[in-house]
Amino acid sequence: MSVDSTRFILVQTSHPGNVGSAARAMKVMGFGDLVLVRPRFADVLSQEETIAMASGAADILARARIVDSFEEALDGVSYLCATAMTPRDFGPPTHAPRALFPELAASGQRVAFVFGSERYGMSNEDVYRCHAVLSIPTNPSYGSLNLAQAIQLISYEWRQALGSFEVEGRTAETKFASAAAVQGLLEHWQQALVEIDFLDPAAPKKLMPRLNQLLNRAQLADEEIHILRGIAKAMVKDRGKPG
Repeated sequence: MSVDSTRFILVQTSHPGNVGSAARAMKVMGFGDLVLVRPRFADVLSQEETIAMASGAADILARARIVDSFEEALDGVSYLCATAMTPRDFGPPTHAPRALFPELAASGQRVAFVFGSERYGMSNEDVYRCHAVLSIPTNPSYGSLNLAQAIQLISYEWRQALGSFEVEGRTAETKFASAAAVQGLLEHWQQALVEIDFLDPAAPKKLMPRLNQLLNRAQLADEEIHILRGIAKAMVKDRGKPG
């Protein structure tokens, strides 16, 4: 699916900060289609708090639309997911996002996620228009989620179903030390341990073989070899200082 194949619809949102945070949550997961239905403030998209909470997602706000009715927000959408904590006696089936999303993603439909106001949630009338209700599994004794938090969770799960982004890690390969470098380190440490009277060369027992096994398990890099040899050098140097 393309970036704008998923729509997020916010109905009667009250707080500008939540609109900005919603835009940020969407952008983080690669979505960009935001529609507001009758928000409390007509200028919410340009308010200072909204822009501040968007934190770099101002482009989502710039493309967002404000409409007067729920019907207008549905143009071009083929599958609607309501979000509601309170189960309805009548209406579409309720699913956990992770249970529904793989099949929905495979269907190729243009999906919209609908969120109600912060205080009242979605009206029954709007829920009944949807194909499914999403319920985020939460602590049974406290399931209250901030609007932007709910959007972040659902957008994350939906992104995972569509195909997640790659996790960026270190690109540079670690250059592990050679066996010869490890042996050189051990010789250096043996000299230092004898010098500080930690190792008795007449009765070494198995100290050095044990240190050898320890270093092998650590899989040291060249830079780490240099650090440990520097420590051994400093140990001997400090040995000769008074006090």
